[in-house]
Amino acid sequence: MALRLVQYRGKDGARRVIAAREDEASFVAGATDIRSLAARAIADGLGLAELVDRIGLEGSVDLEAELAAGTLIAPIDHDDPAHLTLTGTGLTHLGSAEGRDRMHRQAAAEGQTDSMRMFLEGVAGGKPAPGAVGQQPEWFYKGDGTMLVGPGGMLDMPAFAQDGGEEPELAGLYLVGPDGTPHRLGLCLANEYSDHVTERHNYLWLAHSKLRQAALGPELLVGDPPEDVRGSSRIVRDGAILWEKPFLTGEANMSHSLANLEHHHFKYPLFRRPGDVHVHFFGTATLSFADGIRTEPGDIFEIEAPPFRLPLRNLLARRPEEAVTVRKL
Repeated sequence: MALRLVQYRGKDGARRVIAAREDEASFVAGATDIRSLAARAIADGLGLAELVDRIGLEGSVDLEAELAAGTLIAPIDHDDPAHLTLTGTGLTHLGSAEGRDRMHRQAAAEGQTDSMRMFLEGVAGGKPAPGAVGQQPEWFYKGDGTMLVGPGGMLDMPAFAQDGGEEPELAGLYLVGPDGTPHRLGLCLANEYSDHVTERHNYLWLAHSKLRQAALGPELLVGDPPEDVRGSSRIVRDGAILWEKPFLTGEANMSHSLANLEHHHFKYPLFRRPGDVHVHFFGTATLSFADGIRTEPGDIFEIEAPPFRLPLRNLLARRPEEAVTVRKL
């Protein structure tokens, strides 16, 4: 039975870790956060599941009730948000180039767009043999730990944003060990969330479109990643479903292997700094924006996919305009 880990913060601010298998969930004895639990597993040379079994469990938890109560938070964080990095890769899924290609085709004089060329290169070389290095993917930076939103949290559009669109996908959570070795803690459900109107204007503005928040579902799925994940993404407006569509992810539906995506992220020494946390988004092929949907403040994004038992829901909001002043010293 696959282990799922969840971070809990009570109304008094006290934190605990919940371990769940199938429909059973309990607190991990003495554990206050997943990052510290992972650090202990690295130090002891154990896997997370093995460490949880050794520590033991106590009590019983109703995960759905706790999610409704707002006590479940993002499954990873860091005391210093500057040591948590949000990044991702795009054009990684079979079919993911179609929407992007439509967005960028008008900007191309003729022939294949850069997006389509990158996608086809990934199809040809994104899943190398074990031990080999494959084609590098598109890569982007989203921010640090201050940009991380948990289940039930608000996704804020900056005042200058042209759009706030969902991206339902999986994210890998990593902790860099004391010797600089990255350790994958597991996968979680995620809404990578981007400004697709800004990106459509010019694909060179991709970096601008990605500097937004991102949301993580409450459950960290530990162990071997599932090959085939089939979920549903929807937008609820005024209590009714505005848009809904299935999405596919997992390596069986991807043009890149997770190992290849991880290699091309962690090949940079900057990302192998001991003690740092990384959240890396693996991409999607399903966007409401590609179907002509324009989101509005007040919309609710809902993403769910087995083997995760709990959905990810977030409300879209817009921040007021902020004055930016640069002073000369």
